[in-house]
Amino acid sequence: MCRCGSPVEAETHAALLARGVATGAQLSKDVPRLRTQVNPAPDKSYSRPTNITTWVLVALGCEGRIVRGRPNGSWTSSQYSWVPVESWLPGGVAALSVEQARAELVGKWLHAFGPAPVSDIKWWTGWTLGEVRATLAGLDVIEVDLDGAVGVLLAEDTEPVAAPEPWAALLPALDPTPMGWQSRGWYLGPHGPVLFDRNGNIGPTIWCDGRIVGGWVQRKDGEIVYRLVEDVGSEYVAMIEREVAKIAEWFGDVRVIPRFRTPLERELTT
Repeated sequence: MCRCGSPVEAETHAALLARGVATGAQLSKDVPRLRTQVNPAPDKSYSRPTNITTWVLVALGCEGRIVRGRPNGSWTSSQYSWVPVESWLPGGVAALSVEQARAELVGKWLHAFGPAPVSDIKWWTGWTLGEVRATLAGLDVIEVDLDGAVGVLLAEDTEPVAAPEPWAALLPALDPTPMGWQSRGWYLGPHGPVLFDRNGNIGPTIWCDGRIVGGWVQRKDGEIVYRLVEDVGSEYVAMIEREVAKIAEWFGDVRVIPRFRTPLERELTT
């Protein structure tokens, strides 16, 4: 585990240790250099100078030195408190070599998303193909056929799985299920252009029996509306309607304001 970092990271970590728990705003008062501003894309019209506070805190989190705590206010808030990692793990995060960390990560990914092509692992991790193949060589995996393409699967995950009862579910934007694969045709079909934005972010989706069949949105008055992109039949429509009612009740008076809108979301909110 890397414990190195910039002087401002060291100052921020020390300030958080002194406070025990703090927000980014509180830490920026203790460490004035956190208010340093940078313009990440000065040649772009949308770029604006921004403080480095969040970047430093995220870097410290990635190094295993601090942990993001609960949001301030309601669960929809994007403002969080931060605590030293020792508050959660007295001994800190166990040190791992790069090879051990990669093996652990890919093993967990395959457990959740396998089988999948090697190219999907490369896409999801951002590693080189050589790094992915070297990691897979240290895992107990087998090759399987994915409708004519080669995929990899954990050797321990080869037992047949009983087919579930028919089901429907509403998943939120950026849910890890639809974001887990690069090769999405088998569950997404041709519906990507209306359900993803131009940056590859997926909006709220409707699933039936392991495939995406539509999208949904919460309007300003709290109403949950949806549109199906496939004909699923009356039985599934009834299940979807029940899920819509449940999620509307779950939201209650809470209103979620998305940071991005997909084409289908824009359509449903106009």
